Amino acid sequence: MAVPSRRLRCRALILPCALLAMLGEVGASQIRYSVPEEVEKGYLVGNISKDLGLQPRELAERGVRIVSRGRSQLFSLSPRSGGLVTAGRIDREELCAQSARCLVTFKILVEHRVKLYGVEVEVTDINDNAPKFEAENLQVKISETAAPGARYPLPEAVDPDVGVNSLQSYQLSPSRHFSLDVQTADDGTLSPELVLERSLDREEEAAHHLVLTASDGGDPRRSSAVHIQVTVLDTNDNAPAFDQPVYRAKVPENVPLGTLLLAVRASDPDEGVHGKVAYKFRKINEKQSQLFQLDGNTGEITVAKNLDYEECSLYEMEIQAEDGGGLKGRTKVVIMVEDVNDNRPEVTITSLFSPVREDAPPATVIALFNAHDQDSGKNGQVVCSIQENPYFKLENSVDDYYRLLTAQILDREKTSEYNITVTATDRGNPPLSTEIHITLCVTDINDNPPAFSQDAYSVYLPENNPRGASIFSVTAYDPDSNENARVMYSLVETTIQGAPLSSYVSINSDSGVLYALQSFDYEQFRNLHMLVKASDSGDPPLSSNVSLSLFLLDQNDNAPKILYPSLPTDDSTGVELAPRSAEPGYLVTKVVAVDKDSGQNAWLSYRLLKASEPGLFSVGLRTGEVRTARALLDRDALRQTLVVAVQDHGQPPLSATITLTVAVADSIPDVLADLGSINTPVDPDSDITLYLVVAVAVVSCVFLVFVLVLLALRLKRWHASHQLPTAKSGLTGIPTSHFVGVDGVQAFLQTYSQEFSLTPDSGKSHLIFPQPNYADTLISQESCGKSEPLCVSMESKFPIDDTPLVPVSSIFFFTIYDSSLLL
Repeated sequence: MAVPSRRLRCRALILPCALLAMLGEVGASQIRYSVPEEVEKGYLVGNISKDLGLQPRELAERGVRIVSRGRSQLFSLSPRSGGLVTAGRIDREELCAQSARCLVTFKILVEHRVKLYGVEVEVTDINDNAPKFEAENLQVKISETAAPGARYPLPEAVDPDVGVNSLQSYQLSPSRHFSLDVQTADDGTLSPELVLERSLDREEEAAHHLVLTASDGGDPRRSSAVHIQVTVLDTNDNAPAFDQPVYRAKVPENVPLGTLLLAVRASDPDEGVHGKVAYKFRKINEKQSQLFQLDGNTGEITVAKNLDYEECSLYEMEIQAEDGGGLKGRTKVVIMVEDVNDNRPEVTITSLFSPVREDAPPATVIALFNAHDQDSGKNGQVVCSIQENPYFKLENSVDDYYRLLTAQILDREKTSEYNITVTATDRGNPPLSTEIHITLCVTDINDNPPAFSQDAYSVYLPENNPRGASIFSVTAYDPDSNENARVMYSLVETTIQGAPLSSYVSINSDSGVLYALQSFDYEQFRNLHMLVKASDSGDPPLSSNVSLSLFLLDQNDNAPKILYPSLPTDDSTGVELAPRSAEPGYLVTKVVAVDKDSGQNAWLSYRLLKASEPGLFSVGLRTGEVRTARALLDRDALRQTLVVAVQDHGQPPLSATITLTVAVADSIPDVLADLGSINTPVDPDSDITLYLVVAVAVVSCVFLVFVLVLLALRLKRWHASHQLPTAKSGLTGIPTSHFVGVDGVQAFLQTYSQEFSLTPDSGKSHLIFPQPNYADTLISQESCGKSEPLCVSMESKFPIDDTPLVPVSSIFFFTIYDSSLLL
């Protein structure tokens, strides 16, 4: 097994060795190209297929590829054009820095020929970089004593391009003090220097602003600039100089200590320590040095000791100013002292009567005081006064004594405290004065009743409020104080609908909050009017009243009530009659409903909620009239059930429903016959047990007894109605339920009647309908059997639509009850 393994290894080494031997024999041909930097990817460098003697399509077939080491691939072969193209953007400055020539070398291997070709691509420079300074601003400091011709090196600009595209020149902005000199080194480097042409004067111009521009020689030409600020350094070439040769000041003898008399000012145009000035006295005696003080930094002269005009009225002195370089300047100061009235009047209060009642009469004495001045002559004469005030006046009683009096009755509610300023002024020149302040408190009396913020209040409260709920709060203000301003609230008792007001509302005597003692019903009453009384606690107490109107706001708390058709008292369902010959729009019946609420809460709308035969009947949205929507057909059921809903427009809306049964027949016997022929289908698969038979028999017996009793009651009622006097005609036959009062408006329910006649035929009675336009017949199968004569009649007057009332004879009212519902 070891021999075959060695053979395989030897075979694997033969091919590389042969390839290397062949490559060693191949001569390396050199191909040269040139490409500018910054060209786009895919730029054609040279036709490599032509230089290799191949067709473009043969590049891939012959295995031609680029062989390079240690560098990212900058070029690639295009098999379509057979050319050498750039693989990306080439930056000559990044690739070769500042080298004069930038060469990229690599090998192209032609595997078919097993031959390497050397390729040398020179990347030529373009002017893609502008000369650049290290900073945009440069500070240069030059002394103002610098001699013309002095040189100051400036920063150099750097341009990464080479050749003509590199930095070529510098240029300085025009200046009458400076020029530019550019030095060229052996390696061609340019070094700019700033040359001083004229002497500088900092006091004339402290800073100079220049612009140095560096430019290359490319096309287009590129340049950049640096801003140079030349700061002129100061030298001590100026002595301090005072603004005035002599400073004069006048000061009164009673000037307080530390008072500023004057300030001397010396200016030095130099800067820094050379321009900083210090002040000091030059010629002054020992006594003057104790009276005055000089600030060495600001030159301010202040009073250090009290002055006396009688002792000395004039002071002269010299002040010297010296800068940091030793240069000096001096000036003279003259201070004149003036005699003044330096004693102010004194005021002493002898008696003060405070507080005072607001109803005190005029000329009531408030205070007694004395005014005097230690000076003599006019400076010692004192005159007292008070500021203009219509409530007080000042009187001079004896010598220097004064009295402060009231000029009129005071009002504590306007002003509860007065600050009176008494001014005592002497007759000196200038006069001196002294002010004293007298505080006078005014005590209160109960002279103001409580006052409400409004003349009348209107409160709006939704009905069904909870008991004890806060309704409103009234506030009365009493400008008096203490007990005279403590307000108590109460209601003026009155009667509302026979009940005292206190049973409806109450008020908190301290806070004035009004509470509801019961839940109000808008349908019971809609507003309450009351008087609220506010009384203070003074002696005697004062009071005032205000009107308060409470208006109730309706809520949707009543559902619509259906007045017609009304349900029978025996819990059965009434039946409305519709003849088979009824045309579309035939009025079957009318649903009448009312709502105790008002406004939108009582706005009713009707709609057909459910019908056994959809599309046969319609209900008026606003009128509630039930009409036929189409003509009756033979296939229509004899009994139709309608569910009509009545809904108001409250929020949330409330509604009520009524179920109507409509019988389809041309006459009452037909109705009875049709209803009797309706049999409930029996499931043939169901087993009728014995207890069902017994139940049916019992129910039938009960039903028969019920029919007999009902018939007897109806006959008795009919007999009683015929016994009534004929004088009770008119509307006495109309049930009271047909008249409903809502908010003072009576709603009259129209009853649509059916006229018929009873004819004998073979011993049987028949009802013949003359097909009227409207029918509102109530038929009862319980009160009339199929074979029993229907003979209930009464004379009455019913309004039909808006026509006058006319008598209609032989009007019968029947109610048909479905026996299947009873079962």
